Amino acid sequence: MGLTSSLSVAVNGNLTSALDLTTAAAPVAVRAATTWQSGTGAGKADRLFSDRRSLNASATEDLDLAGVLLDVFGAAITWARIKGLYIRAADTNVNNVVVGAASSNAWATLLGATSTLTLRPGASIGLTTGAADTTAYAVTAGTGDLLKVANSGAGSAVSYDIVIIGASA
Repeated sequence: MGLTSSLSVAVNGNLTSALDLTTAAAPVAVRAATTWQSGTGAGKADRLFSDRRSLNASATEDLDLAGVLLDVFGAAITWARIKGLYIRAADTNVNNVVVGAASSNAWATLLGATSTLTLRPGASIGLTTGAADTTAYAVTAGTGDLLKVANSGAGSAVSYDIVIIGASA
């Protein structure tokens, strides 16, 4: 079973200002993309998880990255390294989706040991380690394999989409 995957972010904008005889423009177009071929070394990934998930009011969940989540074929996924992550909070959420603050794990490198990332309704984040990065975000057994996701408040459930790309070794 092979996997070819990519994650990209694009920003486009054009700031204009009307002048006496012309309109000045400052266009910007920035795109960052990483593509991984099938495998486990630099520039490679062999594991993919995607799901639309819901959390009840004030609920949290720890996504266990070592043998608990299932791929589309029903096989348990065990990552050694996470190379790409995408999370999007549903537009219809009332509460925020909060990512992070699990005990020592791979995300401490990104968020800090006690930090979180808050996604307001409709917000998304995509991050990649880059194709040449062989270390990526290491996943370790025990509590070092957890990605915590939480509903920020009471009163209503939240939904979010998640895609995780990584390698088994």
